[in-house]
Amino acid sequence: MRELPRQLTIEELAELFEGRTRLVELLATREDPLGSADDAIAELDEAEKLEALNAHPAIGARSGLSARSAAEQGADADPVILTELAYLNQVYEEKFGFRFVVFVAGRPKTEILEVLRSRLERAREEELETALRELVAIARDRWENS
Repeated sequence: MRELPRQLTIEELAELFEGRTRLVELLATREDPLGSADDAIAELDEAEKLEALNAHPAIGARSGLSARSAAEQGADADPVILTELAYLNQVYEEKFGFRFVVFVAGRPKTEILEVLRSRLERAREEELETALRELVAIARDRWENS
């Protein structure tokens, strides 16, 4: 497991966060970017938070994934589960206005479906905070395990 560095480049952070966003640019200026991610997120406006979330691939997507995302999402590809994930992802995005982000960590898609269903019951503000925390957890795990 890799320790968190004192600083990361924009390119390294863009890989961890699936794209160069305002969040990535802010983090690249910090000495402890992943450790201070919550503070950086607090500096973002709503559009910048959504940009960071929407840079991430949809759970269950089969195309357009980075190699890292494809590996994290796993190969369990039951068509019924994938169809339900696609439908609930759409419902989620219509309800909240941003992509569903969850730290998969090798969990099966059936478990992710349950998480998605429960998070659909939340208020938007609570869900936005959760999604951003999950985004940072993914980035930390990617760094530590790369």
